[in-house]
Amino acid sequence: MFFKSKPMWGKKTKLKSSYDVVLIGGGLHSLATAYYLAKEHGITDVAIIEKNYIGYGGAGRNTAIVRANQRTQYNVPLYKEALDLWPVLTKELDYNLMFNNCGNLNLMHSEAAMNAARMTIATAQFHGVESHLIDAKEAKELVPALNISEDITFPIHGAMFHPPGGVVRHDAVVWGLAKGAAKMGVEIHQQTEATGISTKNGKVTAVVTDKGIINTKQVLISAGGYSAALIHGFLGIKLPISVLTIQAMVTQPLKPILDHVVSSGAYHCYANQTLKGEIATGAHMDPWPNYTTLNTAHYIKHQAEALSEFLPALRGVRFMRIWGGLADMTPDMAPIMDGNEQIEGFFMDCGWGYFGFKSCSAVGRHMASFMATNTCPDILKPFALKRYQEHKLMGETAALVNYTPDN
Repeated sequence: MFFKSKPMWGKKTKLKSSYDVVLIGGGLHSLATAYYLAKEHGITDVAIIEKNYIGYGGAGRNTAIVRANQRTQYNVPLYKEALDLWPVLTKELDYNLMFNNCGNLNLMHSEAAMNAARMTIATAQFHGVESHLIDAKEAKELVPALNISEDITFPIHGAMFHPPGGVVRHDAVVWGLAKGAAKMGVEIHQQTEATGISTKNGKVTAVVTDKGIINTKQVLISAGGYSAALIHGFLGIKLPISVLTIQAMVTQPLKPILDHVVSSGAYHCYANQTLKGEIATGAHMDPWPNYTTLNTAHYIKHQAEALSEFLPALRGVRFMRIWGGLADMTPDMAPIMDGNEQIEGFFMDCGWGYFGFKSCSAVGRHMASFMATNTCPDILKPFALKRYQEHKLMGETAALVNYTPDN
């Protein structure tokens, strides 16, 4: 006897000819936005359109780390709210998201880095986020496996310890939000590709898909690494976004060795131990724009060398799996969350780089408010696209690109 499989969030529905809201992209930001549209604003006539399947992109390809220790006054409150929402969502969704606030330890390898950490910590503490500066010996007390000797490439001077940070099971968040949204009437349409957006008199009128035309007055594009290409292709809006590959991998399972997430900017490496005992590790994104998720021998070599230096107990451990994902990076390493003055009913949520997972709970809540009221929440205003025209880049990084906005 054969049984037809069905989505765990409910019965599959037929695509209708019209919806109040259409969300393009089946990742965590769309799922969270749909959930909060239904829960907090009573807007349930919502369709999520996904070319592949929900969680296909960055939602299913990250290392599940969450934290609120960003650098700027605009970023910290947003990530703090997201961090605070994980236990709330676990209860609301009645779904175990496996949130573990095991703490985040950012290693510092110079006095200059220690001074920069002091500024970051001051910003965090001003916004009510727990964060502490500790020396190398205190760091080793927290993570005994750390190598704090002087005979490594980047000796450890100290660390920034952020106790509220930790990990959340990423696929559990996908399924939990999908189940919660669907329960309130949101429809999730997988294997459905958006191919265009129709407008008339400066207003959104429909989304064109490979399954037919959907009439709607509001559209959000939140499709991770594909967002910029879709927005430009559908509406001609150019965004200052580069798409870069980011890779991650896990080792064979080990006995408990890491009680905290450990990261190093100098080594471009971070690691945490999963519930299965694997060491999940990632690095900075590849330095050239592309749309491939292929892996490289250079990355494997880099991770092995970095981990072997500051966590020497891992020498000889085998890597078991490796994967890649796409990161849509802006010049200032901060996202673009905005509507569009020329196209009424169009919204965008993109440019997250490798911060999208950490933020999805809070961003979904505020984007839902933005769409429901047509008024941008104060917390999102600094992330508007016009900041590039006004030279008001975020302070997360000093990178610059040439950007000429459309007239």
